[in-house]
Amino acid sequence: MTFGRAMLEHWMLDPETIYLNHGTVGATPRRVLRKQQSLRDEMERQPSRFMLRELHGEHPMPWRSSTRLREASDHVAAFVGARPDDLVLVPNVTTGLNAVLWSMPLAPGDEILMTDLAYGAITLAAGAACERSGAVLHTVHVEYPVKDSGDVVEAITRAMSERTKLVVVDHVTAGTALVLPVADVAAACHARGVPVLVDGAHVPGACALDVAGLGVDWYAANLHKWAHAPRSCGFLWAAPERQALLHYPVVSWGRNQGYHREFEHVATADPTSLLAAPEGIALLREWGFEACLAYMHGLAADAARVLSERWGTPFEIPRSMIGAMVTVPMPQSLGSTTDDAARLRLSLLVEDRIEVHLHAWRERLWTRVSAQVYNDHSDVERLAHAVARRL
Repeated sequence: MTFGRAMLEHWMLDPETIYLNHGTVGATPRRVLRKQQSLRDEMERQPSRFMLRELHGEHPMPWRSSTRLREASDHVAAFVGARPDDLVLVPNVTTGLNAVLWSMPLAPGDEILMTDLAYGAITLAAGAACERSGAVLHTVHVEYPVKDSGDVVEAITRAMSERTKLVVVDHVTAGTALVLPVADVAAACHARGVPVLVDGAHVPGACALDVAGLGVDWYAANLHKWAHAPRSCGFLWAAPERQALLHYPVVSWGRNQGYHREFEHVATADPTSLLAAPEGIALLREWGFEACLAYMHGLAADAARVLSERWGTPFEIPRSMIGAMVTVPMPQSLGSTTDDAARLRLSLLVEDRIEVHLHAWRERLWTRVSAQVYNDHSDVERLAHAVARRL
């Protein structure tokens, strides 16, 4: 398989636009979209049969040995290294993380601990769970740039106390694109009796994943970003001893019916993005998943080198912490505020036809480059040149 811009034929992306923002909302391959549409067509031919019998088995279906949701989730479980019994499909990572946060038996004075590298929406969700229970959200500052992955483990370990009831940690941070050592974090937390919830939004399809081998308690992730499922689609994994306390964030017919029933027998919605997830996984396997990872990780590391050298900005992140995305500091002269980031991002899109993530953080601008198999070195060069022209 030859990766690079020739792979764009598998997507509906505008070939005239340099798309370096795959990590934000994903981009679904044509073949997976066709599979999703075929599922929708099948659903509309027999809506009640599809939704009430075959989807989650609310009514008998002697013509099938397993529900459609179970068949799809079993494929996902095999891909991420999980037992089928421990994994459920959810609309997105935010739903999965909220399920855990709102199910935690917190009391006044308890603490949820997160780092300041966490995704903003999940920080808000953890804060809301604390507000309801009287618990406290403790945000740990992480020095940046991170020179060693162990520094993150040490920062979290130092911040824990007898009041810490949950640690929430990213596997790949959204803004800084760091691959964090979640297994080491889990070991340190468990040594102190503290459970760990992982935000794996950017991991499936972008990094090799053996979720059961990480030693964490709960793991939620998206499949519509890097695993090529239609959006939106994700999963929640829970260790067997951690499943009983979980409840779906929106109460429906599955309430108190067990882990699988509660998360599968939910309010009516189009389930085809979940059911088409195995098609995205099949594509990754056909293309050679290990080869995909090697290409994407190599391109991301190369992008960091090229951009930092061209712009004269420091990039000091260890290679071991780089996955399929990389976040590079931009020249100080381009600004430092959210408004500056928004203006530059729009200018790059309109004037240069480059779509890339840009944000303001810690008094400067940063760009996060996503390296997908349809990108190549010329895309990075286009970005480097477009920004250099503005200096």
